[in-house]
Amino acid sequence: MLPILCALIVAGAVLWAGQQIARALPRPVDSDRQSATLLALFAPAVAAAAADPRAIVAWHPLAATARTLYPKQFAELDRACGSTFPFSTEAIERAHARWTADWLAWERRHDGEFKLKAATVEHELGAAAASPYGRARLDAVEQEKLDLYQQHYEEYTRIAKALQALIRR
Repeated sequence: MLPILCALIVAGAVLWAGQQIARALPRPVDSDRQSATLLALFAPAVAAAAADPRAIVAWHPLAATARTLYPKQFAELDRACGSTFPFSTEAIERAHARWTADWLAWERRHDGEFKLKAATVEHELGAAAASPYGRARLDAVEQEKLDLYQQHYEEYTRIAKALQALIRR
């Protein structure tokens, strides 16, 4: 449920940002001002991507749309940045590496937390850990571990695949 809520929040933020771009960049405005406005509008995306790789996945479709609407201004920004604005291939690769490293760290913590939970249950129950009640409690801990792992893994693979697809572009 939480990943769906997060996806809805991100989708709303992207929609809101698209509306802001549409309002802020009327066609008659001169190229330099449009470039500066685009730079300012995508600065939060660059900062967000540095903090959380999911931001690239959320912001990239909006950047692609803006690129289609304002190709000359994005070409100027690309030249000024020395790479594709707002997300270079190198930045996307770094985000993917960070996302993977964060996943591996989470996986280690998760495993450790649930080993401790299972050991705590066994300790609390003592000899009764082998009873039907004890096995049921230990099974519940294992099921909780698997459920949480599955939820986190689904998000990890969704974002990792999206970042990989952006790298291949």
